[in-house]
Amino acid sequence: MPKLTWPGKILNPIIPSKFTLHSHVYPGGEGYPSEKPTSNLYLGDNLGTMEALLPEYSGKIDLIYADPPFFTNKKFQARIGRGEDSRIPSEWKMDKGYSDHWDDLDEYLDFLYPRLKMMHRLLSPVGSLYLHLDWHADSYARILLDEIFGSNHLINQIAWLYHGPSPIRNAFNRKHDTIFIYSKSDTYTFNCDDVREPYHPNTIKTFASSRKAGFGKIPDLKRGKVPEDWWYFPVVARLHNERTGYPTQKPEALLERIIKASSYEGDLVADFFCGSGTTPLVAAKTGRRFLAADVSWRAFNTTRNRLALHSPHPFTTWVEDGIEIPRENGILKARLDGSEIHIECSMELDSWEIDPDWNGNQFASVYQVIRPNRKGEIPCSVHLPTRGKDIMTRAISVTGEMMEQVI
Repeated sequence: MPKLTWPGKILNPIIPSKFTLHSHVYPGGEGYPSEKPTSNLYLGDNLGTMEALLPEYSGKIDLIYADPPFFTNKKFQARIGRGEDSRIPSEWKMDKGYSDHWDDLDEYLDFLYPRLKMMHRLLSPVGSLYLHLDWHADSYARILLDEIFGSNHLINQIAWLYHGPSPIRNAFNRKHDTIFIYSKSDTYTFNCDDVREPYHPNTIKTFASSRKAGFGKIPDLKRGKVPEDWWYFPVVARLHNERTGYPTQKPEALLERIIKASSYEGDLVADFFCGSGTTPLVAAKTGRRFLAADVSWRAFNTTRNRLALHSPHPFTTWVEDGIEIPRENGILKARLDGSEIHIECSMELDSWEIDPDWNGNQFASVYQVIRPNRKGEIPCSVHLPTRGKDIMTRAISVTGEMMEQVI
C-alpha cells in the first residue's frame, strides 16, 4: 500500500506526562460529596498525556474526536470581551488563543503522525476515530490514516458545510471541512436510528402523490432517514447562545450527531484537542464519560467553565507537572457574612468558585460563578447552605490569572 514519507517520519520514544490534581468539580454542587467523578480534563501536551493514559485506557476508548490545528499557519486570538458590537471586530477585547503556525509541512506532519498512532492504540476494537481537518492538510492525513488503520477501515469521509463571509476573490469560497471516520475493525459502533432526521417536505409530498415514486421503494417517512455524508450545521459565530469567544469553536449539534452515532450511553469519549470543550460537554449531556485534554490554559479554563455550567455529573481536572499556571497574589479579597460569601477583586473575573470544606489539599469546586457568555456582570456573592472549618475561594481573571484565598 502507498505510504506518505518525509525526512522526519520517525516514531521516537514518548515520555509519559505526570499530572497534579487541580480540582474535583461538582457542577452546581450536584453529587457532592458522595459521587465519584468518572470523567477527566487534562491541561498538558496531548502526546505525553496519551502516553500516560495508555496503561489504563489502551484499547478502551469507544470514540475519539480529533480537531487538531489545520496547518493554516495562523495565530488565533480569543475574544474575552462581553457586550461589544459583533459587527465591529476592531473594538473587541482579545487575548491569546492558540497558534497554528509551522515552519513547513514536514514539521506539521511530525506533530500529527505520532498523535494519530497513539489514538489508534487507545481506541477500542469497536471504536471510531473522527479526524476533523480542512483543505490545508486533509489529503496528507488521509494517507496517514490509511497506513495506520488500513485502507479498508475508512467508514466515511464527511463534508461539514457552513455559510459565512469570505474575503476570497480568486477562487470559489471554501465553506466546508472534512471529517474522516476510521475504525479498527469491521464491528464498529454505529447507531443509525439515533441520528435519523426528517425527510424533506418535498419528498413526503412526492410519495403522497404517487405510488410509483421511489421506483417501487417506499421509505418509512415517519421514521426519517439516515443523514448523507454531507452535513450542514451553522458555525458557532451564528449561534449566540453557544459562543465562548474561543477561536474555531465547533457547534454542539455537530458533536451531538457524532457522539450519538458512534457511542452508547456510559461509553468513554475522548478529545485530545478539546479547545473550547464542545466534545466533553456534549458527551456529558448525552450520558457519556469523557477524557479531554489541551495544552492551552485558556482552552482548559473555557472547557472547565462550560462543564461547570452544564455538565450533569462531576469531573476531575489535572495539570501537567512543569506547566506554570499564571497567578496573581494578594488582590482577591473574600469575606463571609453569615451564610453569604462576598468577593472583591481589582481584576475583571471570568469565573470564581468555592470549596466550602477545604481540606488543605484537594480542591473541591462545589459552588461556581461564571461570567455570562454575552452580556451582564459576574455576581460577587454566593449563598453557602453548609460550610466546614475552612473555605477556599478560587478565581480566574479574564486574562487567565488564578487567585486563591482561604477564609
